[in-house]
Amino acid sequence: MSGLEFRTLDIAARVRSGELSATAVTKAVFADIAERDGALNCVTRPLTDRAFAAAAAVDSAVAEGCDPGALAGVPFGIKDLFDVAGQVTTAGSKVLANDPPATRDAALVARLIEAGAIPVALTNMDEFAYGFATDNAHHGVTRNPHAPDHLAGGSSGGSAAGVAARLFSLGLGSDTNGSIRVPASLCGVWGLRGTQGRFPIEGSYPFVASLDTVGPFADSAGGLRACFEALVRTENAPVDVGGLKVARLGGWFAENMSASMQEAVDALAARIGAKNTVELPEVARARASAFVISASEGAALHLHRLRTQAKDYDPSVRDRLLAGALLPASLIFQAHRLRNWFRARMHEAFADADILLAPAVVGEAPRFDQPLIEVGGKMVSARANLGLYTQPLTLAGFPVLTVPMKTAGLPLGAQLIARPGREDLLLALGESLERDGTAEARLV
Repeated sequence: MSGLEFRTLDIAARVRSGELSATAVTKAVFADIAERDGALNCVTRPLTDRAFAAAAAVDSAVAEGCDPGALAGVPFGIKDLFDVAGQVTTAGSKVLANDPPATRDAALVARLIEAGAIPVALTNMDEFAYGFATDNAHHGVTRNPHAPDHLAGGSSGGSAAGVAARLFSLGLGSDTNGSIRVPASLCGVWGLRGTQGRFPIEGSYPFVASLDTVGPFADSAGGLRACFEALVRTENAPVDVGGLKVARLGGWFAENMSASMQEAVDALAARIGAKNTVELPEVARARASAFVISASEGAALHLHRLRTQAKDYDPSVRDRLLAGALLPASLIFQAHRLRNWFRARMHEAFADADILLAPAVVGEAPRFDQPLIEVGGKMVSARANLGLYTQPLTLAGFPVLTVPMKTAGLPLGAQLIARPGREDLLLALGESLERDGTAEARLV
């Protein structure tokens, strides 16, 4: 029986009980990747030897009556900006291809393995995490499992699409401007951008150090909660979700939605009692500041390599990095001042709310050969605007859960935002929505 006929918690329970072996799950995963990933392009490097070694360790622990970990036998994909011992961390770029292999696992990778999870693959991404499409000049585009002629979103699209396609149950990603939230929404899976600093970033290749966060994708809300607990090495205390106060973000976050997104968000708001609306000020300037900070810090990180390896960069990434290097210091200073001011306004938005609700994207995933979305009555570049609702929230560094809503068409996700450090509220509400059928990962 294939392990991925089951979701995260079921796999772990069956492996822990001895009903299913981690090795059998791992064999099924690699057979599935070999058969199906050629059409999706989620995986850039399978981790065959590493996976079977980890699976054997789990099976040995079970046989010896030892605790194999809460995520025993659960396969996970790893965005190719996390170190995996023995592998070159390329961040999706030819530029780093000749760097020495990592000597140890990134902290998040190590913690999942410690919990019994099985690392099965490195996954596709936008080069250096600079994009919302997972259209990589070196590895190609990752296709949306629900509609292979549509984008999976980015920059962590390989991990999100791999979970949606049941190639693996969990995925690791990063989120600077929306790189977990956008692909989780477009692929119909659960995603968590942690509070900035909540997850250790050791062993992950940076994009914008002052904005970068990391986090997981999952095939279920319960699986996401178990993954979170493994990553922070603590169990969440019970939460009374019935007592949570939820408000909708208005203004910027209530404009430009497609009809299907509007309908889905309205239904979710009704289910969770989000009757009040909170409007954040200067959202357009916050988004502009995120652009400026991303471009300037990204340029500073890459300037030395741009001087010697410019031709090895994806041209679209190279051009944006070069533009970032030319930004005046006064503009960068203003962007950081706005960031501090906007973060304070975000804290004020929670004066009478525990959680805020917003759409994650404007609408369904666009076609990859015609990547346009409608914003303000105009067709604009999807690659530049898929982060319309995620980028402004980036500045505050608050935790955000992407909820896969029930829709008739392609998947759509909503953002649930909490105060810093309150991922427990988000995860508890997510599990409640999953239990009553309001939200569910759409797997194919």
